[in-house]
Amino acid sequence: MFKPISRRRILKGLGVSMSLPLLESMFPLNASEKLSKPPVRSAFIFMPNGVWPKDWNPVGESSQNHCSSPLLANLKKVEKEFILFENLWNKKTVGRNGHWPKVPAFLGGGYVVKSSGRNIDVGGTSVDQLMAQKMGSHTPLPSLELSIDRPRSDVDHAGGGFAKIYGNHISWRNRYTPVASERVPLMAFNRMFKSGARPNIQGMKPNSPELKKSMVYDDKSILDIVREDAKSLQKEISERDREKLDEYFESVRSIEIQIQNSLQPHSRWENKEKFTFTQPEKGIPKDHEKHIRLMQDLILLAFWTDSTRVASLMLGNAQSDRNYSFLTGIRGSHHQLSHHREEEKALSQYRQIVHFNVKQLAYFLEKMSSMNEGSGSLLDNSMVLFGSSIKDGNWHSEPNLPIILAGKGGGSIQSGKRITMPEKTPLCNLYLSMLNVMNVSETSFGDSTGKIF
Repeated sequence: MFKPISRRRILKGLGVSMSLPLLESMFPLNASEKLSKPPVRSAFIFMPNGVWPKDWNPVGESSQNHCSSPLLANLKKVEKEFILFENLWNKKTVGRNGHWPKVPAFLGGGYVVKSSGRNIDVGGTSVDQLMAQKMGSHTPLPSLELSIDRPRSDVDHAGGGFAKIYGNHISWRNRYTPVASERVPLMAFNRMFKSGARPNIQGMKPNSPELKKSMVYDDKSILDIVREDAKSLQKEISERDREKLDEYFESVRSIEIQIQNSLQPHSRWENKEKFTFTQPEKGIPKDHEKHIRLMQDLILLAFWTDSTRVASLMLGNAQSDRNYSFLTGIRGSHHQLSHHREEEKALSQYRQIVHFNVKQLAYFLEKMSSMNEGSGSLLDNSMVLFGSSIKDGNWHSEPNLPIILAGKGGGSIQSGKRITMPEKTPLCNLYLSMLNVMNVSETSFGDSTGKIF
């Protein structure tokens, strides 16, 4: 039995009001502090640059042939674990730039204001961050945001003058504030398990003393530093910027409230079986597939240890120009090849890239379905949304987005089928349904008109 640390312990240098979040080391583990069943988790995986519709769309109208297309055949091993949704879209992205404003709207459905970077506005909070705000105090991390591509910061003048920062983020704390994502595996790992001497946690169980020790947070916090710096600018900025600053303070305050709430003990889920995971090496893996799968494994680890119940992963930014020359026959960047003009040489390369990304989803879902917890699997107790902010990569089309929802949400969702919605159904209808499965009681979200399940 470990020696509990004091609940009154404060983060050094931050003042008496900033206490540590709830750590398992603060309380003896007993039956009253364990959940009786696994919690529901939500993961959101974004794929850039759309798809080739003829590879994605199943043939025929049967609700059971959702793996009949070339792309979705990659998911055959988990065909009973996901739903293919058809005819979902984000109405407020129609007629806008092909990429930049569509990416932040992917999880929020809002109208993204054209901006060179000073007055960014995406119209609302993303669904993952609303989940985190409403129930994130139950876990050490309210949410986990991961990415693969290097962020971009200039302006796309050729594409209408949108700031490229829009294309770096699918997670937005509010309409003005993106949530920074982590693309370095070790840094993401350290967010979950911080300590001076970070252990190799291969094979550890969530209640092991070594893992509990590794979950002690670092002594420094950026919150107060950023807030004080921002306050000093108030006399030098415009009224509009002061409004944005107030919004930022609200986001800071929401985090402080989460910390205060975490001082009240919450029931946590404890998995009995081991999850083998080796601490990542420094830097970013040179192997692109290894990088993606390592980030996916970090999400699995976070869910398995109940470190967070909400996560997002961007397989690429808007207009991702990643070079896929490591795949046989690929010559050119992802975005360049997505504009194939139906010329076979470029189209075949683009199709190969999209197939590669869908295979990464297959890896993730197959691994989740193999991880037993409670009376089911980790995937049974989760929702995994996968998709892109455009349908046809060549034309930037908005209707009938490529959207998959995997997992049973703890028994709330009947998976293993294809659901064809009425044309131009708001994607936010699906998000409203997911919020309710996560016990976030909202009557509307974004431009939703109702729930799907």
